[in-house]
Amino acid sequence: MNTENPSARKPQGGEKADAAAWLAVAAGTIGALMATLDTSIVNAALPTIQGEIGASGSEGTWISTAYLVAEIIMIPLSGWLEKVFGLRSFLLVMTVLFVGFSMLCGVSGSLGTMIVGRVGQGFTGGAMIPTALSIVSTRLPPAQRPVGVALFGLTAVLGPVLGPLIGGWLTENVSWHYSFFLNLPIGIGLVVLLLVGLPHKPAQLWRIAQGDWLGIVGLAVGLGCLTIVLEEGQREQWFESSFIVWFSVIAAFGFVLIVLGQATAREPVIDMRILFTRSFGSVFLMSFAIGGALYGILYLIPQFLSQVPRYNSEQSGYVVLISGVPTLLFMPFFPVLVRLLDIRVAIGFGILCYAASCFMEAGLTTEDAGQQFVMSQLLRGVGQAFALLFLNQAAATAVDQDKAEDASGLFNGARNLGGSFGLALISTLQQRRDDFHNARLEESVRANSVIVQDRIDAMVGPGGPEAMRQALGGLKRMIAAQATVMTFSDLFFVFGWILLAVLPLVLFLRPPPKGGPVATH
Repeated sequence: MNTENPSARKPQGGEKADAAAWLAVAAGTIGALMATLDTSIVNAALPTIQGEIGASGSEGTWISTAYLVAEIIMIPLSGWLEKVFGLRSFLLVMTVLFVGFSMLCGVSGSLGTMIVGRVGQGFTGGAMIPTALSIVSTRLPPAQRPVGVALFGLTAVLGPVLGPLIGGWLTENVSWHYSFFLNLPIGIGLVVLLLVGLPHKPAQLWRIAQGDWLGIVGLAVGLGCLTIVLEEGQREQWFESSFIVWFSVIAAFGFVLIVLGQATAREPVIDMRILFTRSFGSVFLMSFAIGGALYGILYLIPQFLSQVPRYNSEQSGYVVLISGVPTLLFMPFFPVLVRLLDIRVAIGFGILCYAASCFMEAGLTTEDAGQQFVMSQLLRGVGQAFALLFLNQAAATAVDQDKAEDASGLFNGARNLGGSFGLALISTLQQRRDDFHNARLEESVRANSVIVQDRIDAMVGPGGPEAMRQALGGLKRMIAAQATVMTFSDLFFVFGWILLAVLPLVLFLRPPPKGGPVATH
């Protein structure tokens, strides 16, 4: 007997969504935004939090790492859990727990309590990201789904962009605690929207006994340990550290379990075979690269502004926010453009704009400040809008509808995993390139150079030995500042080339029917 609620049936092409459906879409959008926001909202407040809970700099990094590790584990598992418990029940539980763990973080006075709260936030928040697309798929008819996709795409861009700004403003003007307390009113509103907008579906608890437990354990162990390796690798000197070696071995063991699960389970927790299809494999790699650029550049710009023109976290947040403006302006036009533009052209254009914005920042100087980032940030916003929103559509059309939940988990997981790789790349290259540029600049500054002698004479003036020591110290600081800026320029350049490297993959995408309704998941 069919026990499915009639109101939960997927709307057909000629229907229009009712008010309850749009409330459900709003709930999914708010949930995804809350989850992506909390990925980065504590970054601006991290030094203050570390000081108040008595954590060292290396210990404090686990406040961010704990969230990322838990989130990246949950994202690919959320499709299976949604089937087990039903979408509404699953999201209601995740929302209540997310708010509870947020309150725990807000009142925590020790590193241990904070990490427990952040792990809980990551697990529960990770469930809200891919399920937002499930709501769009099940509650909107095909003709209206591009609107839902645009709203979801907005969260992918604005969450990481708004996080540092909101966190910085709250830390500077109120208290870091409110970076977590902010989730309480949002969570209450989200629960109401879920109750009104989503129909109840009976749980399918029998799936637990028949679950692909090799795959589930493998995903948790493999992705969790890999993320830890990427986050901590540079601090631990990579494979010179037994910690990194062991976590790498455990991660590899986790991926072996995933392969065994794919081969033996009647219904794998997530069908990895879609990664080897031409169209979805290309989407996955592009999402991975764009995720690396998104999170990497969101880290680089505040770092540059903090180290060179000495901006505080709030000032840096406003510069970062500029890239979100084009996305906001673009969103109302997306449902029309998705029917007019070839999806391959749109994504290619977005990646080109994104790469160009990186190359614009590859010539930084010690005199540059926030205003030098305005044009590149606006161009980056255009690139993000085209690349991310249309890539959602490409992911939807790359697989059959029965694989949509698997595709959603892998697609969103690729973006977050790419972000971890991007940050690991930065932490590795930043120190090495800084040492390289310092060494080259010091080699070029010869004691018998007329220019160097003139500069030192101007700095020493009529002073004696003490003035000479100060002059040499000043010269060393000038070299260090130049090396720092050159290092940042190198990193922007690298991200630009990474984006260009995945550009040819647009040729492998499967475009939706011209002028027809666009599916999504």
